[in-house]
Amino acid sequence: YININARSTFLKYKIRYCVQTLSPVPPAAFISVSGECPLHLDEVRHFLTLCPELSLGWFVEGRLVAFIIGSLWDQDRLTNDALTLHKPHGTTVHIHVLAVHRTFRQQGKGSILMWRYLQYLRCLPYVRRAVLMCEDFLVPFYQKSGFKVQGPCEITVGPLTFIEMQCPVRGHAFMRRNSGC
Repeated sequence: YININARSTFLKYKIRYCVQTLSPVPPAAFISVSGECPLHLDEVRHFLTLCPELSLGWFVEGRLVAFIIGSLWDQDRLTNDALTLHKPHGTTVHIHVLAVHRTFRQQGKGSILMWRYLQYLRCLPYVRRAVLMCEDFLVPFYQKSGFKVQGPCEITVGPLTFIEMQCPVRGHAFMRRNSGC
């Protein structure tokens, strides 16, 4: 039996340390599969400061290989404010980024980390759902984790458009998944 709260607290602070010092985590290694930086370093630090309990990382031999950064949101749909704000009384977790180090991609780590993150969110009594925005080609990936398409996202970044997705987390506990993380 693993106490997820103690373990995730340790991981959150280790993520913060790795991201703040940037050794052993070169930020370029976490550029998204589309070639864009999913979250700038100052934004990662911002959310780790405001809501470290909504971040989770996967470490292999002391090295950060994947992480999720989230914050609370209090509206039905994402708006531009969701990119920078943390709403402490919100019941929705906005997943800003799921990043996997490029040398660890295509090994299922992103799926496993998302599954574990959603399980962790199910333990938080104030969280009702998780939302995210992604490019079209990532929709099937997130659907496999239980996310449903809500429609086009209001947020755009230059010419990039996104699909908004959500996953209910309240009352949806699942069996433990043997993942090795």
